[in-house]
Amino acid sequence: MPEHPSTTSEFKVATRSVVKTAPPDSKPHRSLIERLTALISPEPESRVELLEVLQDAHERNLIDADALSMIEGVFQVSDLCARDIMVPRSQMDVIDISKPIAEWMPSVISTAHSRFPAIEGDRDKVVGVLLAKDLLRYYFDAEFNVRAMLRPAIFIPESKRLNVLLRDFRANRNHIAMVVDEYGGVDGLITIEDVLEQIVGDIEDEYDFDDDEDNILSIGTGSLGSRWRIKGLTEISQFNEVLGSQFSDDDVDTIGGLVANHQGRVPHKGDKFDIDQWRFEVLRADPRQVHVLLVEHLPEQLLPEDNEAG
Repeated sequence: MPEHPSTTSEFKVATRSVVKTAPPDSKPHRSLIERLTALISPEPESRVELLEVLQDAHERNLIDADALSMIEGVFQVSDLCARDIMVPRSQMDVIDISKPIAEWMPSVISTAHSRFPAIEGDRDKVVGVLLAKDLLRYYFDAEFNVRAMLRPAIFIPESKRLNVLLRDFRANRNHIAMVVDEYGGVDGLITIEDVLEQIVGDIEDEYDFDDDEDNILSIGTGSLGSRWRIKGLTEISQFNEVLGSQFSDDDVDTIGGLVANHQGRVPHKGDKFDIDQWRFEVLRADPRQVHVLLVEHLPEQLLPEDNEAG
């Protein structure tokens, strides 16, 4: 049946009008099924919405808790910079090559790191990085020269994003970098392990105590007396039972939660403070939680004046 002339012309005019008014960046045509699916389950349009979708997937057992935690860690890495997780300058374990090897060798053995920043008299004067394994030559090479063993030190600004830093670590096969301020002074150091721990959680090695046992580990006597290495997830009730303390677990359940509650924030690595008769030092932490603490019982003579947080 032939088309009516007027109907055909009106259709062509309407078609041209739609084409002219359609924005150049309009989305491609979607089928009815695609549009219905979008209405029922819309796509996330922001990071917050995406995380909500992932958390919902976890609640429905579509992804496990470890996977969700790692995905959240990936997002966090892009928001953090080197200054947020670096080991502060005062807490760095370094070797001073201007001194005889015998003076700093015991520190190398006791700290058991695989890499050490090498300084020359001043912590701002980092001249390289020494790999602990290179020190093996010291014991059988009479002409051992520690300066010749140094690897180049990498310097990064404190504002460098962790996702960029991780890419650089992988591309250049570096494991450690010195963090410097705008004036070139050394603020601290950061390792590839520090960055990875933001994604996968705490990475323990052969020198760390067991995950399931030894939540409270006696490590001898310090300047104040007996010392213990405590996991942040140790129950307050277990802490009280072993150390004879009387901390309340009404508000929080773990020692990590106790110190965070006391400080009003998640403490940083290297922070020291006193709670009641106990001195706490944070040995390992990330922006989300405290992992390991060093705890000492304060002597009686320190209690009247030094019992407040430091």
